[in-house]
Amino acid sequence: MPTVFIKTYGCQMNERDSEAVAAQLAERGYSLAASAQTADVVLLNTCSVRDLAEQKAIGKMTELAAKNRKTKGNAIFGYLGCMAQSRGAQLVQDQPDVRLVLGTQKFHRAADYLDELVQGRQRSIVDTEEEVGSQNTIKEHLTTLGGKTQITSFVSIMQGCNQYCTFCIVPYTRGQERSRPIAEIVEEVRRQVVNGAREVTLLGQIVNSYAKRELPFIDGKSPFVQLLEAVSAVEGIERVRFTSPHPKGYGDDLVEAYARLPKLCQSAHIPVQSGSNRILKLMHRGYTTERFLELVGKLRAARPDIGLTTDIIVGFPGETEEDFDQTLTLAREVRFDNAYMFKYSPRRDTPAAAMEGQLSDEVKEDRLARLLNVINTIGAERYETCVGRRMEILVEGPSKRNPLTWSGRTRCNKIVVFDGSNRHLGQLMDVDITRNGSFTLYGDPAILNGD
Repeated sequence: MPTVFIKTYGCQMNERDSEAVAAQLAERGYSLAASAQTADVVLLNTCSVRDLAEQKAIGKMTELAAKNRKTKGNAIFGYLGCMAQSRGAQLVQDQPDVRLVLGTQKFHRAADYLDELVQGRQRSIVDTEEEVGSQNTIKEHLTTLGGKTQITSFVSIMQGCNQYCTFCIVPYTRGQERSRPIAEIVEEVRRQVVNGAREVTLLGQIVNSYAKRELPFIDGKSPFVQLLEAVSAVEGIERVRFTSPHPKGYGDDLVEAYARLPKLCQSAHIPVQSGSNRILKLMHRGYTTERFLELVGKLRAARPDIGLTTDIIVGFPGETEEDFDQTLTLAREVRFDNAYMFKYSPRRDTPAAAMEGQLSDEVKEDRLARLLNVINTIGAERYETCVGRRMEILVEGPSKRNPLTWSGRTRCNKIVVFDGSNRHLGQLMDVDITRNGSFTLYGDPAILNGD
């Protein structure tokens, strides 16, 4: 059977979609290739949130196709995901080597379509049509990755987005919000426990909007909090996380869940995007900086040790120096542990792309550098406060930068590197933090200190 290589650009939801496609193909008899150069099928799962991700994917595809023509010349190339959904058949027209274009509601069709292409029954396939019930199809998982059990599992609980932020293309590429039943999600989590998972992360474009139009509040609890309770009750799951939420979706019931549910990790990624109320309104975010700061205060009151990260966009159309200064002020006031920071990137057919006041790349670069300096300084200070503390980690596997060391993650979502071995895989263990690096902690297992 053919070998397949999948490369993913973008967020954890894209990673999860790629895993589901890989698992589906493995069940069909395909084997996973170690590199694109040795694969019979090369799939790029593409992100459209920023232009840079699209250009990287297109450049990579052009490079791989050119190399393939010089060597074996018979590999099948395809795009999956948001860029595939957005550009559709244009990708085949622009890149003749591309033979598969699969949209965001069609991942479950990958094996059938590849069989058609491999067996020569079709020359190319483009499918970006909407499909009712597609949110219920992303269920398959790889039980191992690189030969090791996956200790952390990502579970998609919904598809789509109804927010329509003026800078974002996602509602147009992933469609309207569609949620899966709680019982099906819980059953998937149980299967992952059997496969060795000890931590689960629930995924959605706006994850705390889960089923808000399909399910009622019960005893003052939103459908999302009901789901958190149900997943927390699964025997064998030690930790529960979720991403990515929206500040508007943090009701008091969700804040209270951090203090009430022991398996819910004390970490929150809350995209603020800007510290200027004027810019937030232009972005169609639906909250103010005052509301955001109030939410942060409530979360830290519920869990004083909570880790907070965010997304910030600089250089949004019309952003003045005063607007940007307000973003810096908010970052200093909240004191985020870390942030994902981006220069505004115009996306086709979004309202912001047509707004007046588009800023130059030079202005965006300058503001990004200044914001990066603030976030890095605060992050280093916050990581420094962990030195000397004893913290619980879940050991996920060898460190990415140095496979001779091992790494785990604290409940507040900080990576800890330590000297370990395969026997530590999947363990919940205490480590004494000895020093900090750039958004990384280093520690010694407490047991080695005589405890």
